[in-house]
Amino acid sequence: MNHGDKTTIQPLTNLPSQVAANIDIVLTDIDDTLTTEGKLTSEAYIALEQLQNSGLKVIPVTGRCAGWCDHIARMWPVSGVVGENGAFYFRYDHTTKTMHRQFAQSDEVRLQNYNQLHAIGTDILSKVAGTALASDQEYRLTDLAIDFAEDVPELPMSDIRKIVTIAEQSGLTAKISSIHVNCWIGDHSKLTTSLKMLDQEFGIPNAALQERVVFAGDSPNDATMFGYFNNSVGVANVLDSLSNLTDLPTYITKNKGGAGFSELANILLAAHQSN
Repeated sequence: MNHGDKTTIQPLTNLPSQVAANIDIVLTDIDDTLTTEGKLTSEAYIALEQLQNSGLKVIPVTGRCAGWCDHIARMWPVSGVVGENGAFYFRYDHTTKTMHRQFAQSDEVRLQNYNQLHAIGTDILSKVAGTALASDQEYRLTDLAIDFAEDVPELPMSDIRKIVTIAEQSGLTAKISSIHVNCWIGDHSKLTTSLKMLDQEFGIPNAALQERVVFAGDSPNDATMFGYFNNSVGVANVLDSLSNLTDLPTYITKNKGGAGFSELANILLAAHQSN
């Protein structure tokens, strides 16, 4: 496993076809990886559907809220979703019409943390001008999301880092996405909950992960995923975040956002069809 030893990024076309043919699980960030300028394009959605229809499991791994994730698990062509930066995973069984929800923390702990998070959020908003709570904050169960680019004019990196500093000094974990600083209490992450879901829901042991999984992302809060998975892909806009990435993706697409994700999907589908 790489775990942070990557020093260069290769074009996605360098992904060997046999490696692509062995991949049957696609983990992907949503914002600015599946989406393009805040929109889920038909191209990206069709790519999701084609992957799923071809027998691959597609699992969004996102900082987005529980409300969104319930909808995604039910209505998108996916096998489940990891949400709020690893606070939970949801998987909807369309046969039994039941939602499987697994949280990283108990109900009691989440309630205690929720009140603390919102007090710290008020402090951040008072100290960093131009910030706001994310528009989906009221649909979050475990996560405080500070908006610096989605529904407010984009803030400079110095202000974004100030948000992170205040959060960390208050005892929170804070990660920068392409639009929010996500803050939470606990040691869960996109990676820990993705691994738990793959094991508990699909019976995929750690020993098989490196050859069966690809991860696609674009921002600093995807860095641990980039570092862990040998087959990790940054859509082209990841270049905007290189100075803030602790780990690099192995490959990079030509196009940004959803068009970049579609590049990855097309390579995987072609490899599976010819194998």
